[in-house]
Amino acid sequence: MAFTLHFTKGHGTGNDFVLYTDPDGEQPLSADQIAALCDRHFGIGADGVIRAVRSKNLDAGAAALAEDADAEWFMDYHNADGSIAEMCGNGIRVYVHYLIERGLVTLARGETIAIGTRAGVRDVQTAAVGYTVDLGRWKLDERETLVRVKELTVARPGIGIDVGNPHVVVALPDDAELDRADLTYVPVLDPAPEHGANVELVVPGDPLVSDGIARIRMRVHERGSGETLSCGTGTAAAALAFRYWAGPAAPNDWRVVVAGGTLGVRMFPAEDGEHVSLSGPATLVYSGSITLA
Repeated sequence: MAFTLHFTKGHGTGNDFVLYTDPDGEQPLSADQIAALCDRHFGIGADGVIRAVRSKNLDAGAAALAEDADAEWFMDYHNADGSIAEMCGNGIRVYVHYLIERGLVTLARGETIAIGTRAGVRDVQTAAVGYTVDLGRWKLDERETLVRVKELTVARPGIGIDVGNPHVVVALPDDAELDRADLTYVPVLDPAPEHGANVELVVPGDPLVSDGIARIRMRVHERGSGETLSCGTGTAAAALAFRYWAGPAAPNDWRVVVAGGTLGVRMFPAEDGEHVSLSGPATLVYSGSITLA
Protein backbone atom coordinates (compact mmCIF):
# COMPACT_ATOMS: atom_id res chain seq x y z
CA MET A 1 0.00 0.00 0.00
CA ALA A 2 1.32 3.41 -0.97
CA PHE A 3 1.72 6.13 1.64
CA THR A 4 2.82 9.77 1.71
CA LEU A 5 6.06 10.69 3.44
CA HIS A 6 6.59 14.27 4.58
CA PHE A 7 10.30 15.05 4.43
CA THR A 8 12.93 17.77 4.59
CA LYS A 9 16.09 17.90 2.50
CA GLY A 10 19.20 19.13 4.31
CA HIS A 11 22.98 19.10 3.97
CA GLY A 12 26.23 19.76 5.80
CA THR A 13 28.92 21.00 3.39
CA GLY A 14 27.19 19.19 0.55
CA ASN A 15 26.76 15.88 2.40
CA ASP A 16 22.99 15.67 1.91
CA PHE A 17 20.17 13.87 3.67
CA VAL A 18 16.45 13.23 3.58
CA LEU A 19 15.02 13.75 7.07
CA TYR A 20 11.58 12.85 8.39
CA THR A 21 9.85 12.85 11.77
CA ASP A 22 8.62 9.61 13.35
CA PRO A 23 8.74 10.28 17.10
CA ASP A 24 6.80 7.15 18.08
CA GLY A 25 8.79 4.81 15.82
CA GLU A 26 5.77 3.77 13.78
CA GLN A 27 7.05 4.49 10.28
CA PRO A 28 10.40 2.79 9.61
CA LEU A 29 11.40 2.59 5.98
CA SER A 30 12.72 -0.50 4.22
CA ALA A 31 16.13 -0.59 2.59
CA ASP A 32 14.44 -0.47 -0.83
CA GLN A 33 12.39 2.59 0.13
CA ILE A 34 15.49 4.36 1.44
CA ALA A 35 17.41 3.55 -1.74
CA ALA A 36 14.49 4.88 -3.80
CA LEU A 37 14.43 8.15 -1.84
CA CYS A 38 18.20 8.61 -2.24
CA ASP A 39 18.24 7.87 -5.97
CA ARG A 40 19.40 11.09 -7.66
CA HIS A 41 17.56 10.37 -10.91
CA PHE A 42 14.28 8.80 -9.81
CA GLY A 43 13.97 9.95 -6.18
CA ILE A 44 14.80 12.99 -4.07
CA GLY A 45 18.53 12.35 -4.11
CA ALA A 46 20.68 12.11 -0.99
CA ASP A 47 23.66 10.43 0.64
CA GLY A 48 21.41 8.99 3.34
CA VAL A 49 18.13 9.10 5.25
CA ILE A 50 17.71 10.27 8.85
CA ARG A 51 14.62 9.38 10.87
CA ALA A 52 13.88 11.54 13.91
CA VAL A 53 12.64 9.06 16.51
CA ARG A 54 12.55 9.16 20.29
CA SER A 55 15.10 6.80 21.81
CA LYS A 56 12.48 5.07 23.97
CA ASN A 57 10.61 3.98 20.84
CA LEU A 58 13.53 2.26 19.11
CA ASP A 59 15.34 -0.92 20.11
CA ALA A 60 18.72 0.70 19.42
CA GLY A 61 17.73 3.63 21.61
CA ALA A 62 17.77 1.57 24.82
CA ALA A 63 21.57 1.64 24.92
CA ALA A 64 21.56 5.39 24.36
CA LEU A 65 19.19 5.99 27.28
CA ALA A 66 21.25 3.67 29.48
CA GLU A 67 24.32 5.75 28.63
CA ASP A 68 22.59 9.12 29.09
CA ALA A 69 19.00 9.52 30.24
CA ASP A 70 18.88 12.94 28.52
CA ALA A 71 19.30 11.39 25.06
CA GLU A 72 15.61 11.75 24.25
CA TRP A 73 16.11 11.80 20.48
CA PHE A 74 17.85 9.15 18.38
CA MET A 75 19.41 9.69 14.96
CA ASP A 76 18.26 6.64 13.01
CA TYR A 77 20.61 6.91 10.03
CA HIS A 78 20.82 4.79 6.89
CA ASN A 79 23.19 5.05 3.93
CA ALA A 80 21.96 5.66 0.40
CA ASP A 81 21.79 1.92 -0.32
CA GLY A 82 19.58 1.38 2.73
CA SER A 83 22.29 -0.11 4.94
CA ILE A 84 22.56 1.00 8.57
CA ALA A 85 25.39 3.34 9.56
CA GLU A 86 26.64 3.81 13.11
CA MET A 87 27.22 7.57 12.94
CA CYS A 88 27.44 10.54 10.60
CA GLY A 89 29.26 13.70 11.65
CA ASN A 90 27.61 15.95 9.08
CA GLY A 91 24.28 14.20 9.52
CA ILE A 92 24.08 14.72 13.27
CA ARG A 93 24.59 18.49 12.89
CA VAL A 94 21.86 18.65 10.25
CA TYR A 95 19.67 16.45 12.44
CA VAL A 96 19.94 18.76 15.45
CA HIS A 97 19.21 21.75 13.23
CA TYR A 98 16.15 19.91 11.92
CA LEU A 99 14.91 19.13 15.44
CA ILE A 100 15.24 22.80 16.39
CA GLU A 101 13.58 24.14 13.24
CA ARG A 102 10.68 21.71 13.63
CA GLY A 103 10.14 22.82 17.23
CA LEU A 104 10.93 19.36 18.60
CA VAL A 105 13.73 20.68 20.84
CA THR A 106 15.04 24.06 21.98
CA LEU A 107 18.75 24.81 22.15
CA ALA A 108 20.05 28.19 23.26
CA ARG A 109 23.44 29.51 22.20
CA GLY A 110 26.14 27.57 24.02
CA GLU A 111 23.78 24.83 25.26
CA THR A 112 24.42 21.15 24.56
CA ILE A 113 21.99 18.43 23.51
CA ALA A 114 22.59 14.68 23.85
CA ILE A 115 21.67 12.66 20.74
CA GLY A 116 21.50 8.88 20.61
CA THR A 117 23.31 7.09 17.78
CA ARG A 118 24.37 3.52 17.11
CA ALA A 119 27.91 4.58 18.01
CA GLY A 120 26.76 5.88 21.41
CA VAL A 121 25.48 9.21 22.69
CA ARG A 122 26.96 12.29 21.04
CA ASP A 123 26.80 15.82 22.47
CA VAL A 124 26.02 18.63 20.02
CA GLN A 125 26.39 22.34 20.75
CA THR A 126 25.55 25.47 18.79
CA ALA A 127 28.64 27.17 17.35
CA ALA A 128 29.55 30.44 15.68
CA VAL A 129 28.94 28.73 12.33
CA GLY A 130 26.49 25.88 12.62
CA TYR A 131 27.14 23.25 15.28
CA THR A 132 29.94 21.38 17.02
CA VAL A 133 29.63 17.67 17.81
CA ASP A 134 31.83 15.81 20.26
CA LEU A 135 32.59 12.58 18.39
CA GLY A 136 33.96 11.02 21.57
CA ARG A 137 37.00 8.81 21.91
CA TRP A 138 38.73 7.57 18.79
CA LYS A 139 40.75 4.44 18.07
CA LEU A 140 43.85 3.91 15.96
CA ASP A 141 44.56 0.69 14.07
CA GLU A 142 48.26 0.71 13.19
CA ARG A 143 47.99 -2.36 10.97
CA GLU A 144 48.66 -1.37 7.36
CA THR A 145 45.83 -1.68 4.87
CA LEU A 146 46.61 -1.55 1.17
CA VAL A 147 44.11 0.57 -0.74
CA ARG A 148 43.61 0.23 -4.48
CA VAL A 149 41.85 3.18 -6.14
CA LYS A 150 40.98 3.36 -9.82
CA GLU A 151 43.32 5.67 -11.79
CA LEU A 152 46.04 5.49 -9.11
CA THR A 153 48.77 3.29 -10.55
CA VAL A 154 49.74 1.34 -7.43
CA ALA A 155 48.10 0.36 -4.15
CA ARG A 156 48.71 2.84 -1.34
CA PRO A 157 49.11 2.15 2.38
CA GLY A 158 46.26 3.33 4.59
CA ILE A 159 45.80 3.68 8.33
CA GLY A 160 42.67 2.66 10.23
CA ILE A 161 40.85 5.27 12.36
CA ASP A 162 37.58 4.56 14.20
CA VAL A 163 35.48 7.53 15.33
CA GLY A 164 32.32 5.55 15.98
CA ASN A 165 32.42 4.23 12.42
CA PRO A 166 35.41 2.77 10.51
CA HIS A 167 37.74 4.72 8.21
CA VAL A 168 40.91 4.03 6.25
CA VAL A 169 42.96 7.15 5.51
CA VAL A 170 45.45 7.34 2.64
CA ALA A 171 47.98 10.17 2.21
CA LEU A 172 48.68 11.32 -1.36
CA PRO A 173 51.57 13.56 -2.43
CA ASP A 174 49.74 16.29 -4.34
CA ASP A 175 46.45 17.70 -5.62
CA ALA A 176 46.97 16.28 -9.10
CA GLU A 177 46.92 12.73 -7.80
CA LEU A 178 43.99 13.46 -5.52
CA ASP A 179 42.01 14.89 -8.44
CA ARG A 180 42.91 11.95 -10.69
CA ALA A 181 41.49 9.29 -8.37
CA ASP A 182 38.21 7.81 -9.60
CA LEU A 183 35.99 7.30 -6.58
CA THR A 184 32.95 6.30 -8.59
CA TYR A 185 34.42 2.81 -8.11
CA VAL A 186 34.58 1.25 -4.65
CA PRO A 187 38.20 1.26 -3.38
CA VAL A 188 39.57 -2.23 -2.76
CA LEU A 189 40.97 -2.78 0.75
CA ASP A 190 43.46 -5.51 1.61
CA PRO A 191 42.79 -6.94 4.11
CA ALA A 192 39.11 -6.15 3.73
CA PRO A 193 37.42 -5.00 6.97
CA GLU A 194 34.58 -7.27 8.04
CA HIS A 195 32.00 -4.49 7.89
CA GLY A 196 33.68 -2.32 5.26
CA ALA A 197 35.07 1.16 5.80
CA ASN A 198 34.93 4.71 4.51
CA VAL A 199 38.06 5.61 2.54
CA GLU A 200 39.63 9.08 2.72
CA LEU A 201 42.28 10.29 0.25
CA VAL A 202 44.12 13.28 1.70
CA VAL A 203 46.85 15.76 0.73
CA PRO A 204 48.57 18.18 3.13
CA GLY A 205 48.29 21.94 2.79
CA ASP A 206 51.32 23.98 1.74
CA PRO A 207 52.36 24.74 4.38
CA LEU A 208 50.73 22.08 6.52
CA VAL A 209 50.56 24.38 9.56
CA SER A 210 49.89 28.12 9.55
CA ASP A 211 49.11 30.24 12.62
CA GLY A 212 48.87 27.09 14.74
CA ILE A 213 46.19 25.48 12.56
CA ALA A 214 46.89 22.53 10.25
CA ARG A 215 45.19 22.33 6.88
CA ILE A 216 44.53 19.35 4.62
CA ARG A 217 42.34 18.57 1.59
CA MET A 218 40.26 15.41 1.33
CA ARG A 219 38.08 13.33 -0.95
CA VAL A 220 36.04 10.44 0.38
CA HIS A 221 34.25 7.27 -0.70
CA GLU A 222 31.57 6.47 1.87
CA ARG A 223 30.62 2.87 2.46
CA GLY A 224 27.08 2.36 1.21
CA SER A 225 26.85 5.78 -0.48
CA GLY A 226 29.80 6.20 -2.88
CA GLU A 227 31.79 9.41 -3.27
CA THR A 228 30.21 12.27 -1.35
CA LEU A 229 30.97 16.00 -1.27
CA SER A 230 31.82 15.73 2.41
CA CYS A 231 32.06 13.26 5.28
CA GLY A 232 32.10 14.63 8.82
CA THR A 233 33.57 11.63 10.60
CA GLY A 234 35.91 11.22 7.63
CA THR A 235 37.35 14.70 8.12
CA ALA A 236 37.99 13.87 11.77
CA ALA A 237 39.66 10.58 10.79
CA ALA A 238 41.80 12.33 8.18
CA ALA A 239 42.98 14.97 10.66
CA LEU A 240 43.74 12.33 13.29
CA ALA A 241 45.73 10.27 10.79
CA PHE A 242 47.78 13.26 9.64
CA ARG A 243 48.47 14.33 13.21
CA TYR A 244 49.69 10.79 13.94
CA TRP A 245 51.99 10.90 10.90
CA ALA A 246 53.22 14.43 11.70
CA GLY A 247 54.27 13.51 15.24
CA PRO A 248 53.99 15.11 18.67
CA ALA A 249 54.67 18.64 17.42
CA ALA A 250 51.50 18.63 15.28
CA PRO A 251 48.66 20.93 16.43
CA ASN A 252 45.26 19.84 17.71
CA ASP A 253 43.29 22.31 15.56
CA TRP A 254 42.67 21.38 11.93
CA ARG A 255 40.79 22.71 8.91
CA VAL A 256 39.75 20.12 6.36
CA VAL A 257 38.77 21.22 2.87
CA VAL A 258 36.27 18.97 1.10
CA ALA A 259 34.41 19.42 -2.17
CA GLY A 260 31.43 20.95 -0.34
CA GLY A 261 33.26 23.39 1.92
CA THR A 262 35.50 23.47 4.99
CA LEU A 263 35.09 21.73 8.36
CA GLY A 264 36.89 22.24 11.65
CA VAL A 265 38.36 19.38 13.69
CA ARG A 266 39.80 19.67 17.19
CA MET A 267 41.36 17.10 19.53
CA PHE A 268 41.03 17.69 23.28
CA PRO A 269 41.50 15.79 26.56
CA ALA A 270 38.52 14.34 28.46
CA GLU A 271 38.07 12.21 31.57
CA ASP A 272 37.91 8.98 29.56
CA GLY A 273 40.72 9.84 27.15
CA GLU A 274 41.23 12.09 24.15
CA HIS A 275 38.12 13.17 22.24
CA VAL A 276 37.77 14.70 18.79
CA SER A 277 35.16 17.28 17.81
CA LEU A 278 33.76 18.38 14.46
CA SER A 279 32.42 21.85 13.64
CA GLY A 280 30.59 23.08 10.57
CA PRO A 281 27.39 24.41 9.04
CA ALA A 282 24.00 22.73 8.77
CA THR A 283 21.45 23.79 6.17
CA LEU A 284 17.83 22.81 5.51
CA VAL A 285 17.06 23.25 1.81
CA TYR A 286 13.39 22.49 1.31
CA SER A 287 10.46 20.39 2.55
CA GLY A 288 7.96 18.37 0.59
CA SER A 289 5.95 15.18 0.31
CA ILE A 290 6.52 12.03 -1.72
CA THR A 291 4.44 8.92 -2.29
CA LEU A 292 6.22 5.65 -1.56
CA ALA A 293 5.16 2.14 -2.46
